[in-house]
Amino acid sequence: MSHERRVVDEFTHQSERFNVAPVMSSAATLQTLVDFLPLRPDAAWLEVACGPGIVSRALAPRVGSVLGLDLTPAMIEVATREAARAGLANVRFATGDATALDLPAAGLDGAVTRFSLHHIPLPGRVVGEMARVVRPGGWVCLADHVTSADVEEYAWHQAIERLRDPSHWACLTPAMLRGLGARAGLVLRDERQVPFSLDFEEWLSRGSGGPAMRDLIARALADRPAGTDCFRVLAEPDGRRRLHLIYHLTLWQRLE
Repeated sequence: MSHERRVVDEFTHQSERFNVAPVMSSAATLQTLVDFLPLRPDAAWLEVACGPGIVSRALAPRVGSVLGLDLTPAMIEVATREAARAGLANVRFATGDATALDLPAAGLDGAVTRFSLHHIPLPGRVVGEMARVVRPGGWVCLADHVTSADVEEYAWHQAIERLRDPSHWACLTPAMLRGLGARAGLVLRDERQVPFSLDFEEWLSRGSGGPAMRDLIARALADRPAGTDCFRVLAEPDGRRRLHLIYHLTLWQRLE
């Protein structure tokens, strides 16, 4: 199976649950991103790998127009349905490949992607395309949860992610994210790290591999009970477990 097919299959499986997952609309992961972006009422923005359009729908009241693109048709169906329910007339969605955008150069004021780069081999292809389609002076925002620069911690983290979600490729470190933007010819204007958490059981069961791989994931967690700063599972006083991650946002500008 190609990796592209694996991504489509996984997010067809996740489409409805992803849309209602509390973490996706939380203040830490959504409002922080919206507040981070330099939005204008007349601006045209693109969301790459938009999933069910949660970010696009949050941007729509603050900008002139939003286009959301995603590889998975089921995600586009959910995004279109939810935008119609919200009465958002200035946002539209279509299927599209983040690594080869069918859009003209320099036609947009900004482009954003959230929680997508860890699914994509050679994610610099995505960043290069985002840089291409924004105008000079335009903005590119990369937002994703990150991993450790320590080799052993990195490998441990990625193994668990792949067991739970077969479409997972590799989380990036903050330094890797910075490198992607720089190699695309962009200038870093702002950067922020935000710790966030989500219900571990919801996260585990949402991935198509989670239920079948539960025992193996438990064994991996027991091998490193303290986790890493970027991936840590902790019990709450009521016994429920939460997964703690680090969200890294970078804001870039295309100068020419």
